[in-house]
Amino acid sequence: MSVKIRIKVRSYDHRLLDRTINSLVSSLRNTSNTVIIGPIPIPTKKKIFTVLRSPHVNKKSREQFELLCYKRVLDIYSSEQKETMKALYDFDMPSGVEVKMEDKSYS
Repeated sequence: MSVKIRIKVRSYDHRLLDRTINSLVSSLRNTSNTVIIGPIPIPTKKKIFTVLRSPHVNKKSREQFELLCYKRVLDIYSSEQKETMKALYDFDMPSGVEVKMEDKSYS
């Protein structure tokens, strides 16, 4: 039985995200019969917040802050389901990185 796993990874720090993805891909390449497609970058989401510098005086004086969210997608095709899942569960994910996995098995 073959398995298709889609991993969505997101973080607010792009360097941490890239390091995590590279180490995940290198650990998955050690498993047998694994085809990895990606990491595929998804467009960065940008949130902009505008804040008054002083609430009572100088209303026109404002400050802007932005929050960037970086995302990547990995598709993994493998014929060894147990071996691939064991490699994924044994991988130590750093804090600051959110992971979502979808498992779609097919024959």
